[in-house]
Amino acid sequence: MGEWLQLTASDGFRLSAYRARPDAGSRVRGAMVVIQEIFGVNSHIRGVCDGFAQDGYISIAPALFDRAQRNFEIGYSPEEIAVGRELKAKSPNDLALRDVAAARDAVADVGKVGIVGYCWGGYIAWMSAARVAGFACAVPYYGGGVPDASGEKPKCPVMGHFGERDAAIPVDGVRRLAKEHPEAQIFIYDAEHGFNCDQRKSYQPEAARLARERTIAFLRQHIG
Repeated sequence: MGEWLQLTASDGFRLSAYRARPDAGSRVRGAMVVIQEIFGVNSHIRGVCDGFAQDGYISIAPALFDRAQRNFEIGYSPEEIAVGRELKAKSPNDLALRDVAAARDAVADVGKVGIVGYCWGGYIAWMSAARVAGFACAVPYYGGGVPDASGEKPKCPVMGHFGERDAAIPVDGVRRLAKEHPEAQIFIYDAEHGFNCDQRKSYQPEAARLARERTIAFLRQHIG
C-alpha cells in the first residue's frame, strides 16, 4: 500500500517520506501527515500510515531525522532509545516544522489535511498546529513537552491523547494543559507512555482502540 518518495523543504533540503494511499476505487476523504517518534519512520509508523489510508486518508510520514541521519529506523530497546534521543537533540524544531510543511504540501491537492504525531511527534504535531498554517486539525498522542508548551496557540482544532501513568509526562501537567486550552479535546487514559504502539511493552489495547475511535470521529468532523 505504501511507497517512499522525496520531499523538498522550503530551505531546499530533500528528505524522504513514506506515503500510503487508500485502495483503488476507495473514497479519498483528505490527507494526514503522520509524525514519527524518536525511532524514525519505522514499521510502526508505516503501519499507522497504512491504517489511516484504509480509513480514506492519504497519509504521509516525513523522515524528520534525515537532516541528522538518513534511513534511520530502530526498535524500542533501552540502547535504541538512547540513540533516538541523541538524534532528537540534533533535530531543531524550526527545521522539523519546515519538513512538516513540505509533507503537508505534498498531499494538499487532495483536500483538507490533518496532522497526527506520537511521542516526540506528538510535540511536533502540537507545535505544527500553532506555527504551521494549513492544517484542518491536529492529534498529538502522548507528546512529550506539550504541557510545557501550553503557551502556544493552535490555529486549528486539537485532540490530545495522554496516559495517566506516563512517567515521562506528569499527568498534572496534562490536566493543566486541558484547563489552559478548554477549546481542545484532551483525553487521559489508564495507560503508560507509548500505549498506542503494539510493538512496545507499554501497549494498552483498550486505550489504543478508544483513542483511535475518537481520532477517526474527529477526522470525520474536521476533514471529511
